Amino acid sequence: MNLSTYLRRFDWWLLAASIPLVVFGLLAMKRLGPSSAEGDYFFSRQFLWFFVGMAAFVGAACFDVKRFEKRIIFLLLLWGASVALAALLFFAEPVRGVKSWFTFGSFSFEPVEPIKLALILMLAKYFSRRHIEITRWRHIFISAFYAAIPLILVIRQPDFGSAFILFTLWAGMTLFSGVSIRQLAWLSAGAVFLFAAFWFSLFAPYQKERIVSFFDPLRDPAGAGYQTLQAKIAIGSGGLYGKGLGHGTQSRLHFLPESQTDFIFAAFAEEWGFFGISVLFLCLGILFWRFARAGIRARANFERLFIFGVLLFFFTQIVIHVGMNLGMFPITGIGLPFMSYGGSLLVTSFAALGLVESIIVRRNA
Repeated sequence: MNLSTYLRRFDWWLLAASIPLVVFGLLAMKRLGPSSAEGDYFFSRQFLWFFVGMAAFVGAACFDVKRFEKRIIFLLLLWGASVALAALLFFAEPVRGVKSWFTFGSFSFEPVEPIKLALILMLAKYFSRRHIEITRWRHIFISAFYAAIPLILVIRQPDFGSAFILFTLWAGMTLFSGVSIRQLAWLSAGAVFLFAAFWFSLFAPYQKERIVSFFDPLRDPAGAGYQTLQAKIAIGSGGLYGKGLGHGTQSRLHFLPESQTDFIFAAFAEEWGFFGISVLFLCLGILFWRFARAGIRARANFERLFIFGVLLFFFTQIVIHVGMNLGMFPITGIGLPFMSYGGSLLVTSFAALGLVESIIVRRNA
């Protein structure tokens, strides 16, 4: 396929909807540094990661996704994910009590982000070959085993926000593959039992406090409820058109913690208001529309399952991030794709986008 033909079959809507999200994130980070002397610290580094992400997007778009259906690649993904997460427990330095990053000089890498994409590929490969007999319990248990390996290792970090994303990916793709209503009821009961077991055996006191403060932020406004209250203040103070670029008091004066990552939505809403949020949601809506359209038109089960998994990945991350900024969900440390600071999430998001583009171009061929 020559270049002109490839570009003609390219879905430009996907790229056109994602680039503004990156720009929104960069604008929210402008002059937002750990100190006044490093005002563009996050902006400049994220700008560099944007080019790395675009390289990942181009490389993934040129790659034939069907190669992931080979058994050896499937096993390498599972093995590589397990080794990377296990190595974190032994070699990573804890950051805010969590061992989630490998540090190389001034750069850090969070393996759980690309592992989310790897899990989507693994589950898409497994379910695509067994769609006729998916209602057999053994297939649900085997797929759960594949998901449980990275899930348990992520819980050990402990990173319960990413663990919830991994669990949601497995549950959502399992349901989409065609399980029965009865199996759905049993899976739901198992999820409730699992949460209860985590509450009494794995959740740290500060994590329990975050969940409790979610239901009553005013219970501890200077402690566990502080971040939620500051995020609500930032979003509410944005009004209709916002305070203007660089004039967000909650983020610029550091009343809003982690405004470049966990609360980038609140920082953006304060400066751009309801109008900016509407444009942001419009871009996200275009992304979901193109994903759904590509999934419906996919030629094979593997491609359809993979696109649905990518859509579920973005949807879950976005809903949890926006929800915790609005006080609807507990604080989990989940970033907003394309907008939150961090190269691992940005590059993974563009790689996922590129793989979907690869499916679209080859389908049109």
